[in-house]
Amino acid sequence: MKAVGFTEFGGPEVLQVLELPAPEAGPGEVRIRVHAATVNAVDALQRSGPARSPDARPPFVPGMEAAGVVDQIGAGTDTDLSVGDQVMALVLAGGARGAYSEQILVPAESVVRAPHGVSDAQAASLPMNGLTARLALDTLGLEAGQTVAVTGAAGGVGGYAVQLAKADGLRVVADASEQDETLIKELGADIVLRRGAEYPDRVRAEVPEGVDGLLDAASLGALTARAVRDGGRVVTLRGYDGPGERGIVYEPIVVFRYAREHAKLDRLRQQAEDGVASRHVVYRIKAPESAGHRRIGAARDRARR
Repeated sequence: MKAVGFTEFGGPEVLQVLELPAPEAGPGEVRIRVHAATVNAVDALQRSGPARSPDARPPFVPGMEAAGVVDQIGAGTDTDLSVGDQVMALVLAGGARGAYSEQILVPAESVVRAPHGVSDAQAASLPMNGLTARLALDTLGLEAGQTVAVTGAAGGVGGYAVQLAKADGLRVVADASEQDETLIKELGADIVLRRGAEYPDRVRAEVPEGVDGLLDAASLGALTARAVRDGGRVVTLRGYDGPGERGIVYEPIVVFRYAREHAKLDRLRQQAEDGVASRHVVYRIKAPESAGHRRIGAARDRARR
């Protein structure tokens, strides 16, 4: 089968089309013929260096979420899925098992039916980004009526976080560029402020007491403390866990914690069908994926400005 991956770490130019053996589903596994896979910042991190898996050996195939059709179910697997079902899945990319492949294997707990009425591309954007947003909100542990701030709200995780936070009954203060302001309002944010390093100060101007919690999808790091009330909490996606001032707690999260949370993934499916969680497809690319990886790097740089 064909896959897009790399045999050495580096920039987007190292990505290439690879020929790999087709995987066979074992007990507890489902094989999916991939129709769409997303490009996320974590894919670029995997490509750029071996820090997370220093002992891993090539070839490497990135990709942590996909949508497609079930084409094989391992013997004895406990699942309500059947061959031919349209599905979406969270993929624990490691070695050559990532989603940038014609076929992928996933644990049965990591795959659910795709939401009705959405495209493969839209369905593929939900598992990793949606579960990361769900994990972030669960970690913040806020109650209905409290206020949450979201940086990187136009991105995959941030956009779902805005919508899921509103579904949880929270007041949402989100960031946006001028061109994304309308989008973020449509996602449900109560207050939309210009993104960048001054965003925390803008939050304080709107919420003088500080927000109860903050999801930092734009990696503003220590700057976020200025937006948060005494004793509040910040969830980070890039491992930042610096010392908190005024009793503020920083909690880094990784979506792997929810990799087999089948019920939570299926709840996201239902919310997508109900129109609670939806994402527009920003752009489409074809293999090789280098163009998508270049876009990811540029977008991350802009989000911090």
